[in-house]
Amino acid sequence: MAKATFGAGCFWGVESAFRQVQGVTDAAVGYMGGTLANPTYKDVCTDRTGHAEVVQVDYDPAQVSYEELLRVFFDIHDPTTLNRQGPDFGTQYRSAIFFHDPDQERAARQMKEELDRAGRFQRKIVTQIVPAADFWRAEEYHQRYFEKHGIAACGH
Repeated sequence: MAKATFGAGCFWGVESAFRQVQGVTDAAVGYMGGTLANPTYKDVCTDRTGHAEVVQVDYDPAQVSYEELLRVFFDIHDPTTLNRQGPDFGTQYRSAIFFHDPDQERAARQMKEELDRAGRFQRKIVTQIVPAADFWRAEEYHQRYFEKHGIAACGH
């Protein structure tokens, strides 16, 4: 098993998308990249803790590659908007790849460069590529939010 961590806006939709990927064994929503230990959703929403809303994905590399997970990540959000996804704005909604080892860092940087070079998006990709830090699991009511509420997309 391996881990991957992504920030791509509202973590409910990101979690839902990754749960549908063959080879993903688990996904949890939480917070990463900030200064406050054990932050709550309320703390992170102040946009003062430095955390991003993230999804930590457990996956089986024999079934799905990290590159495939990166493709999902770039497909499910707009990586060209700084600190914003749809109606949500603030640093907690930033586009970020938190790498867990040098291979993940290399793959993430390479894919970002390839997508920019290919003109996949109309603007330059602003996704941060930074080392993984402490993962703070979000409150239980945020886990599998779409499943629990029968929702198909973010609209909060």
